[in-house]
Amino acid sequence: MNIAIIGKGAMGKLLKELIDKKDGLKCVGIIEPLGGEKLNDIKESIHVIIDFSNPANLNMIEEFARENGCGVVIATTGFSEKQRQQILELSKKVPVVKAANFSLGITVMKKMLTQITPILKDNFDMEIIEKHHNKKLDSPSGTAKMLAEAMNPKGEFDQVYGRKGDGKRGKEIGIHAVRGGTIAGEHTVIFAGEDELFEIKHTAASKKIFALGAIKAAEFIGERLATGANNGEISVGMYDIEEVLFL
Repeated sequence: MNIAIIGKGAMGKLLKELIDKKDGLKCVGIIEPLGGEKLNDIKESIHVIIDFSNPANLNMIEEFARENGCGVVIATTGFSEKQRQQILELSKKVPVVKAANFSLGITVMKKMLTQITPILKDNFDMEIIEKHHNKKLDSPSGTAKMLAEAMNPKGEFDQVYGRKGDGKRGKEIGIHAVRGGTIAGEHTVIFAGEDELFEIKHTAASKKIFALGAIKAAEFIGERLATGANNGEISVGMYDIEEVLFL
């Protein structure tokens, strides 16, 4: 299976290194759109695109995927609502895996939160603290937002991003972002009750866990493309990392 990577940064280089070590996978090119490069510059056929770059590259990715029928793994965060709708429309034409975080640990953490929050929410205050390296552009992280949505699927609680000044705590989930150094990623969810404190924490020691998850997602798409081709069908659909890991 041929894979193209968007972005020549640290994650792009790591992805290529890991793909090159796996049987049956081939990195046919890494492009840097900020340098004027395009997917059409890659001469070999592309089965799956992995994007760890920037929301500004979505139009190019969508156009190429539609024209060539290749699947897309989207690990970029910070999309606007209009762009999220654009991705949803793309998934009606090709298979797409989109997630704010591709780590197995975070995926399990999200599942845990959907189960325990209904039990604790009425008697515990809830806070999310996320930490990332000083090069990360968006805040709070897409993962923090994803965890908040898992805790608050019906919108019962306001989401408060940081705090300043005076004001009594309301029915809310506080979300706080820390940026510094080379922190790969840390997410802590706090349930603070009367005389007791319960925390769930996930720490990423390196970016490798995200790259491995994205590659697994690419293989997931590849399987669906192959099955569709064998059945004379076009594979489409929007998937998240939970479906990739647990289906």
